[in-house]
Amino acid sequence: MRLFEVNVLSGIRFSRRYAPAMVKRGWGRVLFISSESALNIPKEMIHYGMTKTAQLSVSHGLAMELAGTGVTVNTVLPGPTRTENTEKLRAQRAQAAGISVAELEKDFFISFRPTSLLKRFTSAEEVANLAVYLCSPLTSATNGAAMRADGGVVNQIM
Repeated sequence: MRLFEVNVLSGIRFSRRYAPAMVKRGWGRVLFISSESALNIPKEMIHYGMTKTAQLSVSHGLAMELAGTGVTVNTVLPGPTRTENTEKLRAQRAQAAGISVAELEKDFFISFRPTSLLKRFTSAEEVANLAVYLCSPLTSATNGAAMRADGGVVNQIM
């Protein structure tokens, strides 16, 4: 329930609060941050993947609801991303396993994300670049989309 509250209901509440003013202005951007796990449900995190899939449904439904208003609704799907928090988690897991962080990361892409084309963690900045673009006026024709910054983890063309 905690993951559902954080990953799904927070976006619904945010949208309910801010979308009406965007519609009134005739311009706005709603951006959900989901995950490649919405498309590739990870066996080790089914509960997380389910909430990220739900985000996709909410964002697409909201895009349809706001059609023609000048407000776009899109979703970013990051792949495995290097952040301060994930760095700490990997360090803890490596220490518990008695291996180096580099070994843990290498094994992660072999065992858990073998489809990754980057074979490394994406930086938060790389994900943010896509988010900034999707929030800009340049994306007026992009609406209801799920855009990936996943390093090629999702093994599909579209």
